[in-house]
Formats: sequence, structure tokens, C-alpha cells
Amino acid sequence: MPGDEDGTPWEAGPSPRHDDALLAVRAAEGDEEAFEALVLRHGPRLLQLATRLLGSPTEAEDAVQESFVSAWRKLPEFRRDARFGTWMHRIVTNRCLNLLRARPRVAGLDDVPEPAAPEHQVSPPRAVEGIAAVEDLTKAMEGLSVEQRVCWVLRELDDMPYESVAETVGITTGAARARVFRARRHLMETMAAWR
Repeated sequence: MPGDEDGTPWEAGPSPRHDDALLAVRAAEGDEEAFEALVLRHGPRLLQLATRLLGSPTEAEDAVQESFVSAWRKLPEFRRDARFGTWMHRIVTNRCLNLLRARPRVAGLDDVPEPAAPEHQVSPPRAVEGIAAVEDLTKAMEGLSVEQRVCWVLRELDDMPYESVAETVGITTGAARARVFRARRHLMETMAAWR
């Protein structure tokens, strides 16, 4: 398990900002165990973000792994006044944006992840209705621009404040608010039949 020179283990759970900063400095100096601790701390949340953005767990794993490789190479450039988690969110988001932009505009039904089976019994008509709602939401999400989708996911699913969304995507707070507003309006209009 990674730890300090005196053998004190680093925890893989949430940590104060200064711990991340110290680990980032050590990792920039070539300390692989410090970087491993950062990966353990931030990897699960970044994987969740990438999965929400890309819709494919396999593609999300690749994006996060490539983002950490990129971060390892760029650590000497990391600004010490920035938060490591925010920096990694930006790297992962940009990687996902690039992947989304490279995709063809329309996805087939085979590309849509199958919803998980519920733990309890659901009546067949209710199950069919749930599947139809997921399919309609997936189609509605495809109607968003890549930029709107990313801002909406960060704000609505990742529960980021608008300022953090703007910082992560590299736009103004006003632009982030506008993209989320347009995404919400599109989704509400498209999903009106489900209300």
C-alpha cells in the first residue's frame, strides 16, 4: 500500500486539498506511489463522470486511463495553486469531448447500454415503459450538442456548481449556465410525453 517514507499509509478515500497538493508535488518528482494514491482517490469519481459522458463503461475506462497517463506526463506543468481533482476533471472532460466529437452523430440501438435489471419484481407493462423511457432519454441526449451534453452532465448528474462546470470546460460561467439551460429546455421538450 502506498505510504509516506515513515510507513504511514495514505488513505484511498476523500482527502483534504493539501494532501492532494503534496502528493502531486511528490508525483511530479517521480514518486510513483504518490501518483498511485492520487489515482486511487480520484479514479472512481472520474470513471463515473466519463461513463456518464460517453455512455460506454469500456470507453470510459480507456478515457480515464489515458487521462491519467497524460496527467503523469504533465505533472511538472501542474499549477500548485489549482486543485488536483479539478485539474483531472478537466483532463477527463476534454478527453471525453474529443471522443464525443469524433463519433458519428447518430448512435444505433446496439450502442445504448441496457438498463440494469431491478432488484424487485416489476410488471411486464411497467418494465416495457421503463425501457422505452430510457431509449427516449438516450435519443433526447443525442439531440444535444456535445458542449451542451457535457455541461448538463457535469451540472445535473455530477452536481457541480456552474463555476466549476465553467472551469472544467474552459468557458465563462454565463456560457455554462446558457448551455445547461438550453440542454434542459431541449430535454423537457423532447421528454414532454413522459411527464
